[in-house]
Amino acid sequence: MDIELFVNITSRAWALPILSKLHEGIAARQAPLLAATGASRTAFAQSMDHLIRMGLVERNPGYGHPLRPEFRLTAQGIAAATIASKIQSVPVEEGRELLRRSWTLPVLTSLYAPSHFNQIKRNLRSITDRALSQSLKAMESRQWVCRSVDQDARPPRSIYRAVNTGAVISKITAPEIRFE
Repeated sequence: MDIELFVNITSRAWALPILSKLHEGIAARQAPLLAATGASRTAFAQSMDHLIRMGLVERNPGYGHPLRPEFRLTAQGIAAATIASKIQSVPVEEGRELLRRSWTLPVLTSLYAPSHFNQIKRNLRSITDRALSQSLKAMESRQWVCRSVDQDARPPRSIYRAVNTGAVISKITAPEIRFE
């Protein structure tokens, strides 16, 4: 999967949980998916519309009532759902909401190797300095990312690396995502 597609998928908080639940075989109707993900109706509808526009999920023709549609994964959606399921299976103590933030997963993916701030920014072309800084700080506070200072460099520069839960997630996503 291309990093831009991954960034686009993770831009909606409930997209990965929905893909994961579809991959697990949860009934592909709105009510069971809502119950399984814990999303609000509005957030669920926005995430589902986003996934449909991206071509990862489609309405199952001939099934379901117009007000209670049934959904299914497309071929491209199956690949994305496999990755989503692996991510969702990682035991996360209290950081599940951190996984739903827009940039957490793309940043962790780019930390497959220790990196400087600008290296991460080059990998994630559309991220702003502020968004990257806030993501790194949030993950550092959860001890998913470790920041150290390279004193040998002039001027000294920060080096970020994924640790603990962040390292587990990075090892899952990095082999699946292409940086171009």
